Amino acid sequence: MAPAFTLYTDAGNPNGFKTTLIFEELKAAYPSSELDYEIRTLDTSEGVEEHKSEWYKKINSVGRLPLIVHHRSDGTDFTVWETAAILYYLVQRFDWDYRVSFPSQSEFESDSLQWMFFSHAGVAPMQGQAFWFFNNPHEKIPTAITRYLGEVKRVYNILDTRLNGRDYFVGAGKGAYSIADVNVYPWVRVHEASGLKDIDAYPNLKRWAERISTRPAVLATEKLLESN
Repeated sequence: MAPAFTLYTDAGNPNGFKTTLIFEELKAAYPSSELDYEIRTLDTSEGVEEHKSEWYKKINSVGRLPLIVHHRSDGTDFTVWETAAILYYLVQRFDWDYRVSFPSQSEFESDSLQWMFFSHAGVAPMQGQAFWFFNNPHEKIPTAITRYLGEVKRVYNILDTRLNGRDYFVGAGKGAYSIADVNVYPWVRVHEASGLKDIDAYPNLKRWAERISTRPAVLATEKLLESN
């Protein structure tokens, strides 16, 4: 039986990590063939850039990764791109008991969306730019490295403050693990690649990252992406 989903991603992409992770979290919570998926890893390296190829643009004219194609039971396919949209699409349809999400129209759902959007508008672009300038093989621009590393530290400080007295970003009391955490963790996981040697200055964020790093779904995601 063919998998219900195809996930297109590229090696080392934090957004691809979080998309794989939400699949693994949902599969652990709800063992079902409805969540079976295959991974197709595209080569995005300079000179190859499969995500800009004609065959891929027929699937996604924007040429973005990651992307999922839902091969539905009625024989039709539905494509979802942009990571937050993918996470939300999957939990809306498959997280029936709210294991990694919150009831629709609840305040906690709104909170989770706010932190997800903050990650996309703040964490991801700042850390992505820091990564680019820190690792640029063609030219080192110290002012750019300093600027974006400073921005990473700023958004990490916001995350650290939110986690003061909490285990997770959203939920009552100390919070509950959710897509808000799934959306942030893959970026924090690779902070060193962006020039931030450690996150000792953010003790709440560090404890949170260590807690999440031991989850079975995280370990399964790491193993899957290493083999693809």
